[in-house]
Amino acid sequence: MPASAERYLEVQRSEEFAQLRHRLRRFIFPTTIAFIVWYSLYVLLSAYARDFMSIKLFGNINVALVFGILQFVSTFAIAWYYARFAAKEIDPRADAVYQELESTPAATNEGSAG
Repeated sequence: MPASAERYLEVQRSEEFAQLRHRLRRFIFPTTIAFIVWYSLYVLLSAYARDFMSIKLFGNINVALVFGILQFVSTFAIAWYYARFAAKEIDPRADAVYQELESTPAATNEGSAG
């Protein structure tokens, strides 16, 4: 039988759930900020430093193209790193919270007349 709403609130207030959220936020927020800064740098340089971005590095490859490709590389690197982090740090904790939620019997209102 699914856990009751009260049980979900109890789990949400638990120390284990708080630690789970803390670990996730400790990864998500800095990584998101770093990526936004990195992406904004690319956009701002493309808009305001055209001479720098048009510097040819070799052949027809310029700084702007390298920065653009690095945007894709950094996106995939973050996704890969998050998958590793989640498998090692988040998923086991989330599974423990879920198992604890499912293993505890739901509170029933047996004392109420019906």
